[in-house]
Amino acid sequence: MKKLLLGDEAIAQGAIDAGLSGVYAYPGTPSTEITEYIQESPIAKERNIHRRWSTNEKTAMEAALGMSYMGKRALVCMKHVGLNVCADPFVNSAMTGTNGGLIVLVADDPSMHSSQDEQDSRFYAKFAMIPTLEPSSQQEAYDMMGEAFELSEQLHLPILMRVTTRMAHSRAVVEVKEEARPQNELNYDAQASNWVLLPAFARKRNVVVTGQQPVLEQMAVDSKYNKYIDAPDHKLGIIASGIAYNYLMECYPNGCPFPVLKISQYPIPKKLIRRMTDDCEFVLIAEEGQPFIEDQVRGVMPGNAVIKGRLTGELPRTGELNPDFLKKALGIESSESYAPCEDVTPRPPALCQGCGHRDVYTALNEVLKEYPNARVFGDIGCYTLGFLPPYKAIHSCVDMGASITMAKGASDAGQWPAVAIIGDSTFTHSGMTGLLDAINENADITVIISDNLTTAMTGGQDSAGTNKFEAICKGLGLSEDHLKVVNPIPKNMPEITAAIRDEINYHGVSVIIPRRECMQTLQRHLKQKKAKEAKK
Repeated sequence: MKKLLLGDEAIAQGAIDAGLSGVYAYPGTPSTEITEYIQESPIAKERNIHRRWSTNEKTAMEAALGMSYMGKRALVCMKHVGLNVCADPFVNSAMTGTNGGLIVLVADDPSMHSSQDEQDSRFYAKFAMIPTLEPSSQQEAYDMMGEAFELSEQLHLPILMRVTTRMAHSRAVVEVKEEARPQNELNYDAQASNWVLLPAFARKRNVVVTGQQPVLEQMAVDSKYNKYIDAPDHKLGIIASGIAYNYLMECYPNGCPFPVLKISQYPIPKKLIRRMTDDCEFVLIAEEGQPFIEDQVRGVMPGNAVIKGRLTGELPRTGELNPDFLKKALGIESSESYAPCEDVTPRPPALCQGCGHRDVYTALNEVLKEYPNARVFGDIGCYTLGFLPPYKAIHSCVDMGASITMAKGASDAGQWPAVAIIGDSTFTHSGMTGLLDAINENADITVIISDNLTTAMTGGQDSAGTNKFEAICKGLGLSEDHLKVVNPIPKNMPEITAAIRDEINYHGVSVIIPRRECMQTLQRHLKQKKAKEAKK
C-alpha cells in the first residue's frame, strides 16, 4: 500500500506498524507532526496506543523508559534542544539498557528555522555509546522504525533516530505494510541489577556497554543502510550521510562518477571509510548539521586522502545543506536562479491580531516607563516576538524556563525591577522549579505567566497546566495576596497596569496571570462548535 507522507508521518506510521505501544513527546518543530499523526491514527486509537503530550522532554523520556522496562515498544520524540532537557535519562538509558524496544527520535534544525541553535544530536548518541540511524529518504524513515525496534531489543540499547527539518517536513510516496505488527506482551525480563544504577551495578553495565562498541561498529559496516558504491574515477570520493545523500543524487541523476559511501547508521563504519580514504586522492564529506563525520575522519583515519567539507570551506560551515551547495563544491554548474525581488518588503513574524500577548506587552511597557532601568527576562514561545517592534519589551530569551531563574539571578545581583514573562506551557515545562527557588528566597521579582490556554507556538496542542496555574503557584508556597489573574483585553488596561505596578512595587515574589485563549485555537474551537451544531 502506498501513501504520500511527510517524513514525520512516515516515522509515525512506521512506529505504529512496528507494534508501538506508546509515544511520549513535548511539541517542538520540526518533530511535532509525529505525535499528532499518531494521535489522529485510527489504528492507534483502536489499539489504545498511548499518545498524550508529556509535560516536557525529560518526563517523556522517563515514561518511555518505563514502558520499555515492561517489555513494550516505546517512541519518544523531540526537537534537538529538547534532547538537552532529557539528557540525564537519555544518557543513563544506555546504562540501564532496554527491555522492550525504545527509539529516541530527535529532529535537528539546521539554519535555526525555529530554534536557538544548530546543535547536532549525533554527538549525544556518540557520547552515550548507542547506535544512531539517519534516514536519507521518507521510505528509509518508515523502514528504519521497524528495524530500529528490532535492533533495540536485540542489543538491549535505546536507538537514536536523527532527522533534520527538510526530511521531517518534505513529502514522498512511501510503501507501507498492509497490517501492523502486534504489540509486545508485558514481560518481566528486566533485571533490577541492570536498572538500579547504584555505582556497583552501573560499573558492571558500563563495562558491557563499552564492550559492545566493536559490535556496533561492525553492524554499521554490514548495515544495508550504509553502502559503498564504487565508480571508475578515484580522484575524488564522496561520503554523504542522511539527507545529504539525497542531495548528492540530485547532482548526479545519471549516477555519480566517483565512489560514494552512503552513511545512515552509526557509529561510523570505519572499515568502509578507510577503504575510501586509501583509494581516493580527495574525499568530500557531505553531512547535514555539524562536521560530525568529518571531524572523526580527519582525526583518526584520513589515509592517503585530502579531506574536504565544512571545515575546509568547500561546504558552508553553518546552515542547511542543499543540492546547490553540493554542486558548487563538486564544480557542477547550478541551474538558473533569480535574485529576490527588490519590491517585496520582508515580513518578519508578528503576534497575531487579537493575541492576548499584545495587550500584556502594551500594559507592561506602559508601566515600565516609570522604571528607567527595568529588565524583562523572556522565554520560549509566541511571546518571544515581544522583542520585535512595536513592543521591544524583553531583554533576554535563552531556553525553556530561563525567564524566572534569570530574573531571580538578576534580582540577586541587585537589579530592580526584575520581571519574568513566560507562557503557560513553558511554565509547566520548566518554569515551576525556578519559581520554587524564587519563593524559597522570596526573591524580589514579578513573574507574568501569559496564559493563552494552549501550546500555541507549535500549533495549538494541549497545555499540561491549563486551569491549574493558581493551584500550582499556591502549592509552591506563593502568597495568595500576590497572585493576580487578569483578562488581557484593551478595556481592562487600567486593571492590568495597576496589577503590574502594584506587584513590581511589592518587594518579594509575585505572579500575575493574564488569561485569554489564543486567537488561533479560539477560531478552531468556534468552527468545531458550529460544525457540531449544524449536524444536530
